[in-house]
Amino acid sequence: MALVTTEAVVLHAFDYMESSRIYRLLTRDRGLQSALAKGARRARAKVGSSVDLFAQGEAHLYIKQGRDLHNLATFDVTRSRTALVAVPGRFTAASALAELVLRFMQEDPVGGPAIFDTVVHGLDMISAADAAAVREAGLSAAWSLVAELGFAPEVEHCSSCHLAVEPTVAAAFSCPAGGVLCERCARGASVKRLLPPRAREALVRWSAGERATIADDGDGRAHQRLLREFVAEHLAESRELRAFTAWETGVI
Repeated sequence: MALVTTEAVVLHAFDYMESSRIYRLLTRDRGLQSALAKGARRARAKVGSSVDLFAQGEAHLYIKQGRDLHNLATFDVTRSRTALVAVPGRFTAASALAELVLRFMQEDPVGGPAIFDTVVHGLDMISAADAAAVREAGLSAAWSLVAELGFAPEVEHCSSCHLAVEPTVAAAFSCPAGGVLCERCARGASVKRLLPPRAREALVRWSAGERATIADDGDGRAHQRLLREFVAEHLAESRELRAFTAWETGVI
């Protein structure tokens, strides 16, 4: 059993038996890992109450090949991200980002530093956003992660025939097809919605990790719905995206 030290972010945590806790960690060097912190709920535990959701720090893991659950020796917190609970919408946006990682990376033992950095940047962006900008920050964080995971939507060319689609026109968008469709291909698509030029531009910018302005509350909710539907379409399993639903409906 080798001792591994790596930077990590807590994406999920739950109590185990009387005094322990199991963490789901996104690590820089080892992708997504599950770790058991024995005695974490005791008063003088090495891994204690400071290791909360979205905390970031240096994790010391005892890794054993062939096991799905490893032992967490210590976790030295460098960033607690308590600001995520200071403004409505921040925590649910961060939870949706975490759910995206947990659902898409559970079959992938190594996610790579790029995914780790994308998630960290997204959490920091959400933590710093004020009430008016938190939804846009969450959308930017989620779409840039989708792009980093390798399945960003195609919004500049037809997803079926690859013909360039004029950026100044509204275009049909199909989640099953993976993006926009030209006028000819859209006629045969059974599941589609009309995406205006402004929305297409926002997807391009968010997928690149940039910012884009949301016109109003209705526009923001439409973007959240599109993100949830796109993500759900590309998941191998059909379980409900609970964190996405909570974020979309405004449940704190």
